[in-house]
Amino acid sequence: MKLKIIASSLCIAGLLWSCNEKIEEKPTAIVDTTEFDYVIDQFADLRILRYQIPGFDELTLKEKQLVYYLTQAGLAGRDIMWNQNYRHNLQIRNALERIYTLYKGDTNAVDWKAFETYLKRVWFSNGIHHHYSNDKIKPEFTPEYLTYLLKETDTELIGEPFDVIFNEKDNKKVNKKKGVDNVASSAINFYDPTVTDADVESFYAQMDKGPEGEPIEVGLNSKLVKENGKLKEMVWKSGGMYGKAIDEIIKWLEKAKDVAENEQQATTLRLLIEYYKTGNLSKWDEYAIAWVNSTDGNIDWINGFVEVYNDPKGYKGSYENIVQIKDFEMSKQMAVLSENAQWFEDNSPLMEEHKKDNVVGISYKTVNVAGEAGDASPSTPIGVNLPNNNWIRQKHGSKSVSLGNIIDAYNNAGGSGRLKEFAYDDEEIALEEQYGKLADKLHTALHEVIGHASGQINDGVGQPKETLKNYASTMEEGRADLVGLYFLMDPKLQELDLVEDWEKVGKAAYDGYIRNGLITQLIRIELGNEIEEDHMVNRQWVSAWAFEKGQADNVIEKVERDGKTFYNINDYAKLRNLFGELLKEAQRIKSEGDFKAAQDLVEGYGVKVDQDLHAQVLERNTQFKSAPYSGFVNPVLEPQTNASGEIVDVEVKQPKSFTDQMLDYAERFGFLAKNQK
Repeated sequence: MKLKIIASSLCIAGLLWSCNEKIEEKPTAIVDTTEFDYVIDQFADLRILRYQIPGFDELTLKEKQLVYYLTQAGLAGRDIMWNQNYRHNLQIRNALERIYTLYKGDTNAVDWKAFETYLKRVWFSNGIHHHYSNDKIKPEFTPEYLTYLLKETDTELIGEPFDVIFNEKDNKKVNKKKGVDNVASSAINFYDPTVTDADVESFYAQMDKGPEGEPIEVGLNSKLVKENGKLKEMVWKSGGMYGKAIDEIIKWLEKAKDVAENEQQATTLRLLIEYYKTGNLSKWDEYAIAWVNSTDGNIDWINGFVEVYNDPKGYKGSYENIVQIKDFEMSKQMAVLSENAQWFEDNSPLMEEHKKDNVVGISYKTVNVAGEAGDASPSTPIGVNLPNNNWIRQKHGSKSVSLGNIIDAYNNAGGSGRLKEFAYDDEEIALEEQYGKLADKLHTALHEVIGHASGQINDGVGQPKETLKNYASTMEEGRADLVGLYFLMDPKLQELDLVEDWEKVGKAAYDGYIRNGLITQLIRIELGNEIEEDHMVNRQWVSAWAFEKGQADNVIEKVERDGKTFYNINDYAKLRNLFGELLKEAQRIKSEGDFKAAQDLVEGYGVKVDQDLHAQVLERNTQFKSAPYSGFVNPVLEPQTNASGEIVDVEVKQPKSFTDQMLDYAERFGFLAKNQK
C-alpha cells in the first residue's frame, strides 16, 4: 500500500523554470549541479522535480553496486507498466518519440508546442491516460497535424492506435463508479476488452486460493483473456507475457544477489528471481515473508507486481520498483512507533473483537530513494507499507517506509502561496508553517506503520477485494488515514518524544487534512468531474463525513467570506472523537466485509463534488503558477570501471532534462516496445 503526497503538496508554489528547447543532436543526458535546482520542468498541470540521494557517497563499493544493479533491474521492467496501463500505449509512445527525434520542421509553431506538451504528459502518466484522474489526455493539436508529422518523419501509426488519441473510445483507464461494468468500462490492460465484471468474479471465485488461512493473491501477476469463449490467464513471467522485459529484470537481480549485504538479503533476492522465472504466486508469498524478515542491511527495495489500485476488481498488480538507502538518524527517531505498535492497537477506538491481540513485526524506516520505476515513477508515493497479503502481515509483520528525500524535495521546491489563499485565518497559517511538515511526516508514519497494520478481519470473511470489491482500496486508505488522524491528537506522541507540543502538531494536522479533503484537492480535477482516484476519494469521505456529523455541535464551520469558502475547526477534541467513530465503523466494514456500508460511505461522501465550490476553488487557484501535480526524474547512477570492466565506483549525476531522461530510458530499456516506423 502506498501513500501519495497529501496536503502540503497543494500548498507549494515556487520559482519555476521550463526547458522546452528542442535539441537536434543526441544530448548529454546528465548535468552536474553545484547549487541544486529542484524544479527541472513544468507543463500542463505537472511539474518535474529532481531529488538528491543523501548518504550515497558513504556507502561501501559493494553497497553502491547493489544499489546500481537494483535500479537497473527496476528500469528493465519500465515497459511493463506502459503496457499494463493500456494496450496501445507502447505503439503510441514509439510513434510520438520517433516524431520528436526526427522532425525537422518548425519547432516554434503552436501545434508543435502542443505536440511536445502532449508527449511530456504521456511520458509522465506512463500512457495516454492521466496518472491521477484516469481520464484520457486530450491533445491540443488536430488529427491532421499528427498525420502531417507522421508523414514528415516516415513514422507509422494507423488504425485504432491513431484514432484513440482523438476519439471517445477507452476514455477511462480505471472506472470504479457505481452502476457500471467496471471491467468493461476500464481501458486498463489487465483484461481483454471483451471481459466483464461477471467474468472476473466467476473466474476467481472458482480458483484455488491456496492453503486455508494463507491465501495467495490470485490473479496478481496475469492478464485475464478470452480464447474461443473460454477465460484463461496470461501469466507475467519469464517465457510468458512480458517475458523479454522480465528476463532483463532477472539478469540484473542475479547481479544484485551476488553483492547482497547478507545471506538473508541474498535468499530474498533468490526467491524473487524464482518467482519471476515461474510466475508461481506461492513463491511470491515465500519471497514476501523473506523480504519482511530482511531488515539488517542498509539497502532495501520494492520490486514486483505490487499495488492493485489500477485494477477495478482489485486483483492485478501494477509493476513497481523503488530502491532505498536507510536514513539512519531519522529511522532511529521514528522506530519508536514500531516499538509501541501494541499500545496504539490497544488504545484505538476499534471494537474489541476487531483488535489484534499481538501486533507483530512492524518495521519502520525513513529511507532515501536511489531510483524508481514503473508505478512509482515519475509520480511517486511518499510512504509505503508492504506486503499487501493480509495473512502475511498478521503472521510475519510488515515493512513501512517513509521516502525522506522525496518529501524533502517536495518541501524545498515551493512556497506558501496556496496555504495563505485557502487557510481560514492567520492562526491556521502559523500552525501550518511551524508544525505542518512534522504533522505530515507523523501522519505518513502513523498511516503506514500503525494504520495498515491495525485491526483484523473476522473469521470466515473473505479478503477486502472480494468483499468490498471496487471500494476496497479507498476504504483501506481511509481507514489508515483515520488511524493516523486519531493518534495525531494524542499526548502519547509527546510522551514518546516525537513532538514537543502534541496539541499544536495535532491542530496543524487536522487543519491541513480538512482543508485538503474539502477544498484544495479540488484543484486536481476538471470542473464538472466527480472524484475518482482512491486517495482523493478517501480524503473527501473522511472529511465530509466528519463535517456533516459534527454540524450539530459546530465542530467544523463552513465560512463564506468575500465570496470565498473556508472551513474552520472550532473543536479539535470533538473532531478527534468523530475521527474515532468513523475509524471504528471503517474497521467494522473491513472486518465484516460489509459491502453495502462501504458503498454508502464512499458514494454518499467521497465521490460527489459541489460544483459551485469547485468552480470557486479553481478560480482562486488561477493566481498560482505552480502546477498541482509533481513528479520526479531519477538521478543517473553512472558506474566507473577499470581496464578489466569491473565496477570500481558508482557516481551520482543529475539528468539534464525530463525529455532527455525519457528518451534515454526508451532507448536503453524499451524491451517490449517494437522497432517500428
